[in-house]
Amino acid sequence: MENNFTRNIINWHLEGNKRIMPWKGEKDPYKIWISEIILQQTRVTQGLAYYNNFIEVFPDLKSLAEAPNEAVFKAWEGLGYYSRCKHLLFTARYILDDLEGKFPETYENLLKLKGIGPYTAAAISSFAYGLPHAVVDGNVFRVLARFFGEAIAIDSVKGKELFTGLANRLLFKEDSAAYNQALMDFGATICKPQLPDCFNCVLQQECVAYNSGLVNELPVKEKRLIKRKRFFTYFIFMTDEGVLVRKRIDKDIWENLYEFYLVESSKELHWKQKDIKQWLNEQLGINDFSIIKISDPYTQHLTHQTLLGRFITVKLPIVPASLKHFLELNADELSLVPFPKFINRHLQDQSFLGGTIEKILV
Repeated sequence: MENNFTRNIINWHLEGNKRIMPWKGEKDPYKIWISEIILQQTRVTQGLAYYNNFIEVFPDLKSLAEAPNEAVFKAWEGLGYYSRCKHLLFTARYILDDLEGKFPETYENLLKLKGIGPYTAAAISSFAYGLPHAVVDGNVFRVLARFFGEAIAIDSVKGKELFTGLANRLLFKEDSAAYNQALMDFGATICKPQLPDCFNCVLQQECVAYNSGLVNELPVKEKRLIKRKRFFTYFIFMTDEGVLVRKRIDKDIWENLYEFYLVESSKELHWKQKDIKQWLNEQLGINDFSIIKISDPYTQHLTHQTLLGRFITVKLPIVPASLKHFLELNADELSLVPFPKFINRHLQDQSFLGGTIEKILV
């Protein structure tokens, strides 16, 4: 059964795998690394454009390591999970400065790099160096759980150990890169989470889930994701010279990205003119201002939280003492700093980016 599994997956890859990706067949560990980090928490359809742009801007490790932080975060803007970007920068600079610009060539040494776990280390060691390490991602978990009829939770410690061990046992060691790519592509195109293409599946005959009517029951997950809600109100303070922004430095979402003045609340606030005036007077000591606009609500869904909020644009004659710690950027400068997707949506809706302050206020 196991021998048939490996043989059928390899044959499917050679004869029926039509999935085209720019990193398939890549041997450069840098480009493999970038593709894997981008795709960790990002759909392939979205990640593809980001990968192409990232490689165009930073074509090799040296260009990434020597780039300013802001430029790298700007290229990452919109991908989310910004700790991935922080780790990319740290590791690129470590490899350039401490390892003479050379990627480690063993699975064990790759694991020592910040931001590289077992999955990414296996991918780099297999695809770049042909080493016999199985790449185990969600696609692989799903294929193995269905084919072998394993009901153990794939997100449990025992489940991860079982499926990782099984994947390494099934590995086609003569060409681990081809096998790993085949299995991931098979999970993405044939053994899909929803509406799997069982009719065209080369594993159908021996697939326990298919023959037992359990395709839609497997794989099993034990953790139920509970999202918390956060309510954001952003005050966009504008003067004749620019817009006030600050960098987020707390250990929270969007660390190292920029934002406007934020009021976070435990419940949704329905701001009226009098509420805004009271807040500006009492909290910031601002008495001279004009309320330009209160936006419609915005929503963004993250993995563990849902963000809800709106934007209030306020014109100020001068920057008050309470906001002196903010940066004052003009519209052109705004386009150069990285913002989270939540804010970028509003900036694009209001044509902030690439315009002038005068245009914005019209």
